[in-house]
Amino acid sequence: MSVLFEPISIGSMVVKNRFVRSATQDTLGNEDGSISEKEILLYRRLAENDVGLIITAHSYVQHPLGRGSIRQNGIFNDSLIEGYQRLAAAVHPYGSKLVLQISHAGRQTAVDLPAGEQAIAPSAVTDNSTGITPRAMTSDEISQLIHAFVEAMVRAKRSGCDGVQLHIAHGYCLSQFLSPYTNRRTDEWGGCIKNRTRILKEIILQGKQLIGDDYPVLVKLNSTDGYSGAGYLCLQDVLYTARLLESLGVSAIEVSGGIRESKKVMSQPNIRQPEQEAYFAPAAKKIKAVVNIPVILVGGIRSLSVMEDLITRQTTDLISLSRPFVKEPDLVNRLRHSQTKAACVSCNACFSPNGLQCYYTGGINK
Repeated sequence: MSVLFEPISIGSMVVKNRFVRSATQDTLGNEDGSISEKEILLYRRLAENDVGLIITAHSYVQHPLGRGSIRQNGIFNDSLIEGYQRLAAAVHPYGSKLVLQISHAGRQTAVDLPAGEQAIAPSAVTDNSTGITPRAMTSDEISQLIHAFVEAMVRAKRSGCDGVQLHIAHGYCLSQFLSPYTNRRTDEWGGCIKNRTRILKEIILQGKQLIGDDYPVLVKLNSTDGYSGAGYLCLQDVLYTARLLESLGVSAIEVSGGIRESKKVMSQPNIRQPEQEAYFAPAAKKIKAVVNIPVILVGGIRSLSVMEDLITRQTTDLISLSRPFVKEPDLVNRLRHSQTKAACVSCNACFSPNGLQCYYTGGINK
């Protein structure tokens, strides 16, 4: 049997195989942030087709400033728990695990903010992809943000989800604190890497006091801003962060990269050859070398042989896929039987406001 179909433990959670559906914004949520019927069907289809671990689309923890896009799911109040309870009930009969990803947009907020509202972020650094300039958060607002994440962690556990994942990637608020490019503060929340990771430490420590040490807390971690040179996130800081996260009791680290400004870094297009795949693998291998918790790798992975090599050569422990599951929700079963590669060609048409639209299937993946 291929190593891809062997079980693995992530903290107290046992995942039946090495396949992870990475958090994928589906823009199928209801306008109030609640889970829609279309999302229940989408997640059930992934589970019934043997995806071992399903990570939800990122759910925002503060309203309205935490919202990053239209029809994004939220977890900012107790009324939203019921939708995740239904989502968990939809996937658990098939043996899949469900982890709720939580986030705050920071300067990458939705452009349709209510009148009179301004995006908030660690520092007032303009997002050149949208022209949005946030205002720097006050110390009180940082405390409120920590509290919002902690409350969201509690809601994840109450919902029956098998774990929670902090979104510290892709240019959203927690990764904005991590990067010196977007965090130019001179107080205890900025400057050295110890200060830039302080908010992560506070969220995890305070959260674990309420959800317990046994409830799995995962993270999605940026390995790069998508830019190199002084003033941007460097690998040394990423490795420091990975070690810190493990020491705080994090159960697994999913490795990704890129921010909204650095186009074609996070979801690189036209991945057609094995040598183009797994573009965050070098960073993942270095992270795996300094931690003893499972590493999950996302980013352009398409071929069965590449997936197996990534695990057997100690680059990662689990394979995380996003775009391929839009094209083929049944990809795990296809790979188990005879298919050797995902059909996805990374055209990026799935980044559609109409909800997981694939050019090659002609519409919403139902």
